Formats: sequence, structure tokens, C-alpha cells
Amino acid sequence: MITGIEHIALLSPDTARLRDWYMDLFGFRVVYDNGKGTYFLAAADGSMLELITQKEAGEATGTHVGGIRHIAFSVDDFEDMVTKLMDAGVEVVTPAAVNDKGVGTFFFRDIDGNILHLISRPKPLV
Repeated sequence: MITGIEHIALLSPDTARLRDWYMDLFGFRVVYDNGKGTYFLAAADGSMLELITQKEAGEATGTHVGGIRHIAFSVDDFEDMVTKLMDAGVEVVTPAAVNDKGVGTFFFRDIDGNILHLISRPKPLV
């Protein structure tokens, strides 16, 4: 039985730069460093991102093309995190909004162009 998602891997031409970005903005911490540019970063809940050195050129794709489109991060203070991200100059994909049920969403890009989704739910889905 699958019990969860341990990590999601992101390829980057500069994994140290991307590592620092996730650590500075989101408080991720390094839990593994192979000394060759591969890092595992853990969030407060134990979920992880793996950063791997990119070997081939590529580009970010649109929001409705097949494949993985975004990574969603839950947050306890939506407005504070949106302000922090805007102050950091992130590229906005869709502006921050809170719907009539109180669900906050914000789509933006990390420094490598990966689409990220900030989400705040008054009541978790599970």
C-alpha cells in the first residue's frame, strides 16, 4: 500500500542557488547533501524536495500541458506568506485570492521557473 509521497524531484542548473531559495523563503532544511549537487530539503511536516543537477536544457511549460504542472505548499498564514513572496519578487502566475469558502490560492514561479501553488484551507481535505 502507498502511504504517501516522500519527495518530489526538481532538476536545476544551479541546485545550491535553488536550495538557498527554498530555505530562505519557506524554511526548508537540508536533510541530505551528496556533495555533488544533489540535496534533499525537508519542510516542517517532513515532506521533501529533491534537487538534482540538470544535465539538459529545457524550459518551463504552460499551466495546462500534460505532466506535472505545479507543486502545492500548504501554509498556516496565507497573507503573510504571499507578502513575503511578493516582497521577494516572485513571478506571479495567477494573483493571490481567497474564495467564499476561505480557501486561499496563489500560483507563482520559483527562481528556476517551476510553478508553485500556495494554498490555505480552513478545513483540510483529509
